[in-house]
Amino acid sequence: MELLFVYNANSGIGNSVLDVAHKIFSPKTYNCNLCAITFGTFSEDKDWKLFRTTSHVNMIFLHIDEFEKRHPSYKYDYPVVLSKFEDELSLLISAKRIETISSTKALISEIKKLTP
Repeated sequence: MELLFVYNANSGIGNSVLDVAHKIFSPKTYNCNLCAITFGTFSEDKDWKLFRTTSHVNMIFLHIDEFEKRHPSYKYDYPVVLSKFEDELSLLISAKRIETISSTKALISEIKKLTP
């Protein structure tokens, strides 16, 4: 089993710069709560990094363009967390649910509840 985290952003340095600027100048309208929870403005959240690096579950992190290139037949509202088992993807945490998660610790708790 793997977990796929798909951020509500496209890959690339230009998009990264725009994301940082958006987080700084208009954080309330930033459209990727998954990114806001797992990363601060400039670096990965320390609690998230500890969880990610010590978890027994393999985690893959993708941007929309990367995900849709690898899995063109799957369409979701983003951000999203998916579980992957034998090439089948299943919704684990929806975009709507991610928007209600308020902290790194709450996200970690949610993931632990939903994974073996």
